[in-house]
Formats: sequence, C-alpha cells, structure tokens
Amino acid sequence: MESIGFNVILKENVKEADIYQLQKILDSREFILSTEYITKEEAALETEQMLGEDFIRFLGYNPLPPSIRVRLHQRWANPDSVMIIEQDLMQYDSIEEVYYKKSLLYTVNENIRQITLIILGFSILLTLISVTLINNTIRLSIYSKRFIINTMQLVGATRSFIRKPFLFTSAAMGFTGSLVALAILFGLIYLLQEEFEGVISFKDYDMMSILALGVILTGIVLN
Repeated sequence: MESIGFNVILKENVKEADIYQLQKILDSREFILSTEYITKEEAALETEQMLGEDFIRFLGYNPLPPSIRVRLHQRWANPDSVMIIEQDLMQYDSIEEVYYKKSLLYTVNENIRQITLIILGFSILLTLISVTLINNTIRLSIYSKRFIINTMQLVGATRSFIRKPFLFTSAAMGFTGSLVALAILFGLIYLLQEEFEGVISFKDYDMMSILALGVILTGIVLN
C-alpha cells in the first residue's frame, strides 16, 4: 500500500527555494517514501487534462496553488498515522494545508484488512487440506504394509524402528504439501497485487517469511 499519500498544499507567496528546502526536509522523514513538487503550471495542466477543457481561459487566472505530492511507506499508510503526520507538517509556515481523502483512506485500509484476513484464512484452509490428504496417504501406506509391519514385530523390531520410515515419509510429504500450499498462496497474493496495482502492496517481507515458516512447520508437525 505504498502508493497511499497526500498533497501538501503550499501558500501562494512561498519562494521556490523554500519549497525545495521543504521538499528535502520531507524526503528525510522516515515515514515518507517519495515526494514530487507540483508547480502551479503543472497542477493546471493535470486539472485541464482531467476536466478536458481549458478552465484557466474560462476563469481568467490559475487558482491552483503549488504543492508537494507525498507517498508514504506502507506502515504509515493508515488513518491514525496520517493524522499525526498532518499535525506535524502543519507546523511549517509555508504549508497551507495537508490534503487527502479521509474516506478513501479509511476504505482502502478496511479493504486491506479484509483481504489480509481472507489470505490468512485461505492459507489455513490450504494447510488443513494438505495435512488431511497427507494423513490419509500415510494411513493407506501403513495399511498396505500391515503384513510387513507384523512380520517385523515378530522378529523383534521395536516400535520406534518400525515408525521411523513412516515419520520421515510423513515429514517429507508435509514439507512438500506446505510448499504447494505456499505456491498457491503467494500466487494469489501476486494476482491481488497485479489486480490492485498501486493500491495493494504486500512488501512486509518479515511477515511473509513468518507466514511461510508457520505453514511449513504446521505441515510437518501435524503430519
């Protein structure tokens, strides 16, 4: 979700040198991913392209102020953090307003939360399906070798000796099943990112690593 951000609306009388200085300050802040200075002329051109007509000719002047377009890092792209950032930035005299669509930000965050829960539920479902299938396979394998197992018991083989090959096979199949589940899960995540490009970005690699490790360990242990 690293495309979420806001526009820093600047006062009309701010000098361009001061704007560049402010932009450097913003770029140094930990919560900011990137900034882009939008001049009055560039803002007018964007608005003209959006409206499809020359509004300046109609008004007789350009009412749009210069601004700095800000993009936030993922962990700061939520309503509470943006409100704190807004209060912090409003301390600068050259800033007129910090503009962002509050309702859109809340909606996007709620959708992200729901998508995350769906992905988590889907990963659990895939893991359970893999575990169930592998368990059934192991049970069938044991049943098919019941006569061999009985023979081994008759010649004095211990339970641990008999169980060891099945445990290794079960762990290997659990690991393989977990990899298949992860491949499907990460494929789903990739499709979501492609479908909602610029809105959703799963770049919390620590969380993804923990999820992958959890799925693999669950697949191995439960089998």
